[in-house]
Order: sequence, then structure tokens, then C-alpha cells
Amino acid sequence: MTTSALSRIDARPLPRSGHNTHIMPVAIVGAVILIVWYGLALVLNGPQATARLAQTGAAWSFDDFVRQAFTASRPLLPTPDQIVGELVRTVLFYAPTDPHSLLYHCGVTAGTAISGFVLGSVFGAILAIGIVHSRVLEASVMPWVVASQTVPILAIAPMAVVILGNIGLTGLLPKAIICAYLSFFPVTIGMVKGLRSSDPLVAELLKTYHASGQQLFWKLKLPSSLPMLFTGLKIGVAVSTIGAIVAELPTGGTAGLGARLLTGSYYGQTLQIWGALVAAAVLSLALVYTIAAIERLLLGRTGQLR
Repeated sequence: MTTSALSRIDARPLPRSGHNTHIMPVAIVGAVILIVWYGLALVLNGPQATARLAQTGAAWSFDDFVRQAFTASRPLLPTPDQIVGELVRTVLFYAPTDPHSLLYHCGVTAGTAISGFVLGSVFGAILAIGIVHSRVLEASVMPWVVASQTVPILAIAPMAVVILGNIGLTGLLPKAIICAYLSFFPVTIGMVKGLRSSDPLVAELLKTYHASGQQLFWKLKLPSSLPMLFTGLKIGVAVSTIGAIVAELPTGGTAGLGARLLTGSYYGQTLQIWGALVAAAVLSLALVYTIAAIERLLLGRTGQLR
């Protein structure tokens, strides 16, 4: 390569970071969502605001109407700043062990979700290994694995709670089993695809060195399955959080984000409902990013990090 060609390459502008290129579109979409949200809040809370202003018997302006619609104690649609205020009040103004604290309810739901996720992941991994190594198991079990996810969890959760309760299983275990029911499927599918994605040429090479079946599994198939397995784990932990919240609804418990959603709907506390929804999203993201951090650490050590 000539010196002039090298100088032309050096003169090229460096590619911008992916994070920087994504900031502007994300900011624009966020601004649009906020504008639409406040507009909807004004429309939906308008009748309630008008009724309250009419009760005062005094003349009121459009500014009074907007202020009343955006500061109602039980709005039909809370504004984002009201939701932030609810989060600050329930997170910072109560001790984490206080039942009024949102952190307390997050901890209860997180405990259920993680327990069910671990249970479902272990079961899913064992099932995937069996399916890959046994054609009989694949033919007989795989269709049932797929069919199990076609039944809505809202229909299964109450039945599971009642059946398990009648045989003496109450408390955390029934809710964890419901989470495991949701989380085992993506783990099984991901690991089956991962175990079958190993390089056949490397497998043949290992066989020429008289590698046993166990050596092929531990040194080739299992490391090859890690990227797809972690994809399944991230999906599994996210749906496990959903399962924990759904499982808390029919149990009639007083702790957990599901119970907080239920009591909020009973008493028309929309701020409490939205606070629990935001907390559930943050909890799910935290669990997914925790799995992603473990993935980066493990794949980095095995040289599979892209």
C-alpha cells in the first residue's frame, strides 16, 4: 500500500460510537411519548377535573383546569411526574422492611422470580441435554414442551395454586413453580439449539483423538451452547418476573408487586398501580442485565464474546 493511500485512510473520519448515534432517536421518541402521555392525561382526567372545579362554585380558567387534571389524587391516567413522585415517596420515605415500601414488595417478587427461574433453568437444561442425546425423548417430549406454552399463564396460575395448596404446598413454592413453568421453555429451546450448533469438523477431529462422549459434551458441545443458552436465560428471567407477579394475584397475599397491583385496583389507587408497574419493569431489567453481565464474564473467559 502506498503512502498516499495510507494518508487517505488516516484522513477518513472515525466512525461514531453506536451509543451516540442512538441518543437522538431515543430522545425524540421519548419526547413524543411524553407529549402524547400528557395529552391523554388531560383528556382522560378532564371530566374529573371539571367536576371538582364546578363544585367550588367559583370561576375557573383553562390553567386551573390543566392544574386540576395533572394533580388529581386519584387520576384516571397519572402524569409521569406524578408516577415519579409516587416512586420517590414509596422508595425513599419508608424503610425497605416496611410493608408500605415499594422496595419491600420488589424484594418479595424478586425472591419468587429468582427461585422459579433457577428451578426452571435447571429443569430446562436437563431436559435439553436429554432431548439432544435421545431421539425417543425428542419425539415424545418436545411436542409437549411446545404445547405447554400455548396455555395462558392466567388460566394455569389459579389452578396450580389451588392444586398445590390442597396437597400442602403453600407459600413461596407454588409461586416459584409457576415461574419455573414459564422460564424453562426458552432455556430448553436455547440450549437444544446451542448444543446442536457445535462445529462438526471439530467434533470429527476430537473423535480421531478418541475423545469420549463426555469429553465431546464438556469440551465442545457445552461451550458451543453458551451463547444461545444465555439468550434463553435472559428471556427466561424476564418471563419469570411476569410469572411471579401473576402468581401473586390468586394467592390473596399482601406482599409482592402483584399484591400491590391488586390492592391498587380494588381501591382505585392508580398511582399505586403505575408505581408497581414501573417497579416491575425496573426489576425485570435489573435481572436481565445481571444475566447479561454474567454472560459477558463467562463468554469473555471462553473467548466467545463478540
